[in-house]
Amino acid sequence: MKFFRYIIVSAVACFCFDTACAQTYRLLSPDKKLELTLTVNDTITYAVAYKKVKLIDPSTIALTLDKQTLGKAASVIKTSTSTVNKIIKPLYGKNDVLTDHYNQLRIHFKNDYSLVLRAYNEGAAYRFVTKLSDSVKVLNEKAEFNLAGSPGAILPQTDNYTAWEVPYVAYTNIDSVKQQQRALTPSLFSFSKNGINAIVAEADVYNYPGMYIKKQGSGFVGNWAAYPAVAVMGSWGDFVSVVKERKEYIAQTTGTRAYPWRVVIATDDDRTLLTNELIYKLSEPSALKNTAWIKPGKATWEWWHDAMLPGADIPSGMANRNTALYKYYVDFAAKNKLEYLMIDAGWSNNHDVTKVNPKVDVKELITYADKKNVGVFLWCVASPLLKDLDNNLDFIKQLGAKGIKVDFFDRDDQQAIEWMEAIAKAAAERHLMVNFHGCAKPTGMQRKYPNIVNYEAVRGEECSKWDHTANPQHHLTFPFIRMLGGPLDYTPGSMRNATMQTFKPIDPGLPSSLGTRCHELAMYVVFDQPFAMLSDSPKEYEKYPHIMRYLAAVPTTFNQTKVLDAKVGEYAVVAKRKDSEWFVGAMTNWDEKSIKLNFAFLPEGKTYVADVYTDGADADTVATGYSLKTMPVTSKTTININMAKGGGAAMHIRPK
Repeated sequence: MKFFRYIIVSAVACFCFDTACAQTYRLLSPDKKLELTLTVNDTITYAVAYKKVKLIDPSTIALTLDKQTLGKAASVIKTSTSTVNKIIKPLYGKNDVLTDHYNQLRIHFKNDYSLVLRAYNEGAAYRFVTKLSDSVKVLNEKAEFNLAGSPGAILPQTDNYTAWEVPYVAYTNIDSVKQQQRALTPSLFSFSKNGINAIVAEADVYNYPGMYIKKQGSGFVGNWAAYPAVAVMGSWGDFVSVVKERKEYIAQTTGTRAYPWRVVIATDDDRTLLTNELIYKLSEPSALKNTAWIKPGKATWEWWHDAMLPGADIPSGMANRNTALYKYYVDFAAKNKLEYLMIDAGWSNNHDVTKVNPKVDVKELITYADKKNVGVFLWCVASPLLKDLDNNLDFIKQLGAKGIKVDFFDRDDQQAIEWMEAIAKAAAERHLMVNFHGCAKPTGMQRKYPNIVNYEAVRGEECSKWDHTANPQHHLTFPFIRMLGGPLDYTPGSMRNATMQTFKPIDPGLPSSLGTRCHELAMYVVFDQPFAMLSDSPKEYEKYPHIMRYLAAVPTTFNQTKVLDAKVGEYAVVAKRKDSEWFVGAMTNWDEKSIKLNFAFLPEGKTYVADVYTDGADADTVATGYSLKTMPVTSKTTININMAKGGGAAMHIRPK
């Protein structure tokens, strides 16, 4: 590792007086392309450069506790450096093996705290670590992001601390962002002149609130929800914990701990953003010893299409959710080798999961599903679940459920983050998987608790019931930003595909989606979703056996991922391998896109058979139109693919 420490003695020497002169430390990534600089003086500042291009100008960091401020008049006691190069093998994901390679600097300060800095090829990170004897209140944290120049930005903007399902807003330069505008993290900043993107994010958040960023002056600063003082049940169905008053501090925590990582990801190749797992690498390893019961997969799900089964021989619709209706879904899942049935709201009282809807014999249903090798997930609301967490989870477990979908957290202050961990831990003790909804974005908790098989925290396909925001432009934006934190439950699968001109939101009823049929199929490859929904009605899929053949075959976790081509906000072409089979997804925004697909990702000397789904010739006006061609391919094969506006392509490639 190349590490340098030097003391500035000229320009600042006359200002030293009885304090130490400024000390500057420079940490390089293993490939020497990324540089993290830290300067200790009256305050502590950091800066980040990538390939000699300044991304973050000197920016102040500090942690204000009730008894001292870490980073103010800091006095260095000692430093230590190390290089780590090891392998991480996730339980599941998009790659079997991750390389965890970084250079680390740890600076120990007077008053029992230190700063840990890491430089990876993928980005830089820092965190505070304290060794204090008593519990502490964190009054505030200072994390400045003074962006060099005036880069462009793509921000998931918000004006509250209660929602993560927001659209992304693009700016040609950050001067156009209004002062005090708040955004979620991760947020992206584009240094287009140099072809570099920088993403501000966080990792390993426990017993602490989630970080937002807020425009201040010419840059951004970290922003956090204060600790709740008064909360009441309200909002949706009067079952959401709504904060009415907050404390004067953001966290109350143990004095000896590591605080969340503050992260800056940097790249000049947009493709790498779709495989960057720096947040996962920075997060705490799995706390679970026995994980054999954790089995991601696909689920049929009734909520998006209002449980409507047009033409079925049983009554359907939301008013007819009963045991017979759900058995129909089980039969559909079993026939198509889908691993799960996801039962949404309605099977029990929203305020008490132990009060089961008498129309649904859940235990009989799950017994029926088990015999057909179909597991069942049950929906519940976070606040009522937490009122008696152990007994409520015991009840769900004795029903035979394989997992829970926990909804309506609508907060990410310290208390809400602790709720999420408590649920994940208690669920793991009962061998229950968890799908978080209405929740904070992932920051690595899914590594510590791999039974967390998905998070929402994305403006998903559900929004097509109400507005136009779940559209191809959105689909080619959030994967490069939001997926850096972890998987997402976008809930794709619509078979009623529409163009910009023909789309109309529908609720209640059978909604449609923006983008072509093949655009929708490609989501199952491009999006990271270990627990993936088939959101449309089984009766719709029955109309299209060739489509259902693909949806039945496409996995939700993979052994290897290769991004063949991609540009933020415009298009993505991704190939993923599961065992000996490959799946390809290609998507474009509202612009037509022609690509030349090279199959060089396949092993040499082997012949494969590819089912190639492409947009129909009239897909610009009839979004459901598609073409299916089955053809032999080898590593030397190339084909041309034309994607319509809001279009795409999907492939299932298997050995001949």
